[in-house]
Amino acid sequence: MDANMPARLALEGITKAFPGVLANDNVSFSVQPGKIHALLGENGAGKSTLVKMIYGIMSQDAGTIRWNGEAVRIDNPKQARRLGIGMVFQHFSLFEALSVLENIALGMDAKIPSRELEKRIRAVLETYGLKLDPHRIVSTLSVGERQRIEIVRALLLSPKLLIMDEPTSVLTPQEVDQLFGTLRQLASEGCSILYISHKLDEIKALCDSATILRGGKVVATCDPAEETSRSMAEKMIGTSLADVEKNASRQFGEPKLVVSRLSTKSEDEFGVAVADVSFSVRAGEIFGIAGVAGNGQNALLDALSGEVRGADSEAITLDGHPLGLLGTTQRRKLGLCAVPEERNGHAAVSEFTLSDNSVLTARDRKGLVGSGLINSGAARNYTGEVIAEFAVKALGPEALAGSLSGGNLQKYIMGREILQSPTVLVVSQPTWGVDAGAATAIRQALVNLAAAGSAIVVISQDLDELLTLSDRLAVINDGHLSQPLDVDGISIEEIGLLMGGVHGTSQETRIVAGDDVAVSA
Repeated sequence: MDANMPARLALEGITKAFPGVLANDNVSFSVQPGKIHALLGENGAGKSTLVKMIYGIMSQDAGTIRWNGEAVRIDNPKQARRLGIGMVFQHFSLFEALSVLENIALGMDAKIPSRELEKRIRAVLETYGLKLDPHRIVSTLSVGERQRIEIVRALLLSPKLLIMDEPTSVLTPQEVDQLFGTLRQLASEGCSILYISHKLDEIKALCDSATILRGGKVVATCDPAEETSRSMAEKMIGTSLADVEKNASRQFGEPKLVVSRLSTKSEDEFGVAVADVSFSVRAGEIFGIAGVAGNGQNALLDALSGEVRGADSEAITLDGHPLGLLGTTQRRKLGLCAVPEERNGHAAVSEFTLSDNSVLTARDRKGLVGSGLINSGAARNYTGEVIAEFAVKALGPEALAGSLSGGNLQKYIMGREILQSPTVLVVSQPTWGVDAGAATAIRQALVNLAAAGSAIVVISQDLDELLTLSDRLAVINDGHLSQPLDVDGISIEEIGLLMGGVHGTSQETRIVAGDDVAVSA
C-alpha cells in the first residue's frame, strides 16, 4: 500500500455520552487500507458504542469521522453501506419467522431476484466452508448458525471496511482457520477490517495493529505480534490478570446428575434432537461438552433444564430423584439451575429490570416471592449482591437488562444462577462475548462452585475454556455424545476432529482419523 494514502477510516476526538455514562471520551485512531485492526477493551469499555457510530446507528456528540481522508457524517446504516462499510454484529438483527434467504434479502439495499441472491449466498457459503440452508427458518437455528447469516450478509456487499464483532465465538478451530484465510484474502485485496474479539490469541494471529479502550478512552495502541495475550489483557483491565485456580488434589463425590439414554424429538424438520445420550456428573466435578453449533446443544440443554419435558422420568435424575417429567420450576426447587446460550430474550428479558429478571429464576431458591407476592426489597438486595459480586457495570438493580452491554448482561446472568448455589448447574457458553478479566472471574466462580460440592455441566464452543474448566469432556455431534475423555492429555486438534464428526474412541483411532479424514462442519 502507498504510504501516502489516507487512512480508510480515521476517528478524531469521538465523544458520546448517555445519562450517567460517558461511553466514549475523545477517542482517536485510524484503520489503514488492507489492514486488520483490532479494537480491544473490557465489557463496557465503549467498543460497541464506537462501532455503532461508524455504522450510522447512532451519532457522536463531538469529534470527526473521516473516510478516505474526507470528513463524513454517517446518519444511518444504509449510508454506511453506500460508503462501503459492512458490519457483523455480536447481537443479531434477524426476523425469526423468516428464512435465511429472506433475512439476507432484507439487508440488501438493492432488490435482487431470489434465485440470483440464493446463488450468491451459496457461493459465499462454499468459500467459507459454512453449513447453512438458505431456506431454513431463523427460529430453528442455533446461535452459531444465526451468526453465519450475519457474516454472509455483510460479505455479499463487497465492503471496503468490514467490522466484525466476536465473529468466531461459535466456530471450531478448523472453521476459525478457514475464516482467517478469507479475512486475510479480503485484506490482501484492499479491504480494511476492524476486528473486535475477546480471544486475544486470535488477535495475535490475525491482526496487524490494535487500539485498546478502557473506560471509554484510548489507553494504548500496539502491534499484537509483539505482545502476549496476557499483556494485552492487562492493558485492557489496567491491572494484572489472575489465573483460574483449581485445587490439584480435589476429590469428587457421588454422582449428582445422571443422564441415561436420553433422547428428544425435534420440534421442527430442521432441528437436531439428541439421541441416546448418557453421562453422569459427580459432586465437585465439571463436565464439559464441546461441539459445533447446531449439533443438538440446545436440545440437550432444553431437556436438562426442563424447558422440554421428556417421556421417561428416569432418563434424568438428580441425587436419585427422577426429573424427566418435571418442568423448570420443579427442577430448580430440587437444585438444578440452567443458563441457555442466548442471553437476550431467553436467559433475560431486555425490557425487564435486573431485579425483575432475578425474580424469574431465583424466586424460590432465594425467597423472592412469598404468599404469591414479589418481595421487591429482597429482589433488589439479591440483584445488588449479583452486581457487586460479579462486577456488573449497571446503574443499579432497577436498570433495564437491555441497557447493559452484552458482556455485562452475561456476567449478571451467570452470577444470578451461581449465587443460588445449585446442586447441579448446566450452562451453555458461560463466557460468550465477555472480556478476558470477566471470563477469568466467571470461570473461577464455576470452579469455586464445584469445589463447594456442585456438579456442573459446561456446554461451550470455546475449547480453551473447556480445557481450563473441565475434569472430563465429551463431544456432541449430530445429537450423539462421544465417550467422555479425561482432559489431561487430550489436544485441541483431537477435540476438533470429534466436533467435525470423527468419533474414534481410542487414541489410535483419533490419530488415524486426523491423518486420513477431511473434517467438515
